[in-house]
Amino acid sequence: MWAGRGYRCAMSRVTVLGSVNMDQFFEVAQLPKPGQTVLAGSNRSEPGGKGANQAVAAARAGADVRLVAAIGTDAHGDALRKHLQDNGVGVDGLMVLPMPSGTAAIMVSADAENMIVVAPGANAHLSLNSAVARAPITGCDVLLAQLEIPLPTVLAAARQARADGATVMVNASPDGADPDLLGELAAVADVVIVNQTEAAGWRWPVPHLVITRGAQGAIHRTDDGETHVAPPAVEAVDTTGAGDVFAGVLAAGWSEDPRHALRRAVTAGALATLVSGAGNCAPSAEAIRDAMDAVNRPH
Repeated sequence: MWAGRGYRCAMSRVTVLGSVNMDQFFEVAQLPKPGQTVLAGSNRSEPGGKGANQAVAAARAGADVRLVAAIGTDAHGDALRKHLQDNGVGVDGLMVLPMPSGTAAIMVSADAENMIVVAPGANAHLSLNSAVARAPITGCDVLLAQLEIPLPTVLAAARQARADGATVMVNASPDGADPDLLGELAAVADVVIVNQTEAAGWRWPVPHLVITRGAQGAIHRTDDGETHVAPPAVEAVDTTGAGDVFAGVLAAGWSEDPRHALRRAVTAGALATLVSGAGNCAPSAEAIRDAMDAVNRPH
């Protein structure tokens, strides 16, 4: 399952379970208020979805990555599969369902803020009912999941990964999941990633709680206390996808060195804001290394 991928075989084996969307971006001067219509200066389509974004970020960071996800039988599905393969993500666990692929409408303002609406499509029907979907979870070092797919599917995968001895990492986003199921998920999770807004509603103890804070970096909270990790200073162009890049890069390095993985993830998240869009904003391992070296270099 994991053999035959050259130098990547020596890297962390990461399985990402999550959503795959075709994103439609609209660039606007300001985000609209309720009831307001605004004109977009431009629009474009790009591959996205939290699962796909995080899988691509982990692969570009050097991990050996498999994605368990669902696409539809439409043209979007074909384009999404090609995008994943072009970025070195294994698609053995990619289900094709007789329905539209997931789509998202994303508005990005001139000050790099965003507003997102998602139509889940095939993502809403992802399950682990087939051996094809379950196979990539066996033998991985880290399972990374998010909440844009059915929570029972996430919980089933987390329990399988935990039983197999893998690290279970959950990006608990978006908000609004069933709190009872979230409690069950927390009981088998090793690492939970939330942003500052989501952190206010996260009430379940986990061994590692990672809180992303945008331009302020991240906080890593354990029973032993808190560690603050600062990012390099950048002039952000678009914050869309930066959180997904953070999660993917964190998963890529966690099994080798969690502290170093946190520094890499914060750096990668900052670099992601320099590129418009979500699906292709993840930096390479070399770009992350160079940015970290530049911060540590004496001036």
